[in-house]
Amino acid sequence: MTHLKKFITAIGVAVCAHGAAHAQNAPGYPSEQIKIYVGSAPGAPSDVVARVLSDRLATRFKQTTIVENRPGAGNNLAAVQIGKSKPDGHMLLVSPDTIATVNPHVYSSNAMADLVPVSLLASFSQMLVCGSHAKVSSIDDLAKLAKKQSVTYASGGAGVPGHLAAEMFLTATGIEMNHIPYKGPSPAAADVLAGHVDCGFLTTPVVLPHVKSGRLTALAVSSAKPSPLAPEVPTLAKVSGKPEIDATFNQYLFVPKGTPAPIVKELERAAAEIFQDPATQSKLAALDLLAIGSNSVDAAKTLKIDVERWAPVVKRLNLKPN
Repeated sequence: MTHLKKFITAIGVAVCAHGAAHAQNAPGYPSEQIKIYVGSAPGAPSDVVARVLSDRLATRFKQTTIVENRPGAGNNLAAVQIGKSKPDGHMLLVSPDTIATVNPHVYSSNAMADLVPVSLLASFSQMLVCGSHAKVSSIDDLAKLAKKQSVTYASGGAGVPGHLAAEMFLTATGIEMNHIPYKGPSPAAADVLAGHVDCGFLTTPVVLPHVKSGRLTALAVSSAKPSPLAPEVPTLAKVSGKPEIDATFNQYLFVPKGTPAPIVKELERAAAEIFQDPATQSKLAALDLLAIGSNSVDAAKTLKIDVERWAPVVKRLNLKPN
């Protein structure tokens, strides 16, 4: 059985186990400091979501809660470490869905069989931008340029959301662009701004200030609906004429498999209260993140859909470890 099949099976088992538990407090939890691992650098969507969660959990539980950034290997380093940690609710992981959709196809030491989703915390998308040096203002311009010369695009790394969104778009439109992976969206954006790379598929908060200043041109957003931060920028579905294109990504809260059901339910309730709070929703909306805070059953169902939706793209890319 492959890592991916094992993971999907594990999701079903975990959902049944946790769904059967009665909603109850977890006596004595937390009894020590809570650590939330993030597999990306500060400022990335996972980091932003984790810090919101950390601040509110500290207040709720009256216990020190910290975020530790462990970037590397497409979030896999942090995921593996949490998967191997003691399942007592004091070691948590906030990560994008790519640790389930991409990593099982890439890394032999994959953590997904050792993790259980607690909540879908938030969703986010990517923005397709091009530098002023590329002299393109629309997808049609981009298509014409790509026919005349080699065109490059940057992402925050191989197999990250920007890479996946780009490849879904390129497959749908037939446009050819060469991928230049970076270690995070910020250095990728810097090289697009400097003219070293023509375009980029990057998170909206990283590139939007440069779009507003005129240094970058926004061609599309990857979500099904326009970004509230840039409603004038069309969706990939609209500009490609392919309504089925929806490259939205999800941020999940995970705990190690074997974490007691009462603790999972306590964290599930906390996530729902935090991310369904209008103040949290407004804060994240300002960063182009949609706060959700689902229960564990719905999180597992959505994660399974994420895995199935991205499987064809991931297999076609034939990604290799960095």
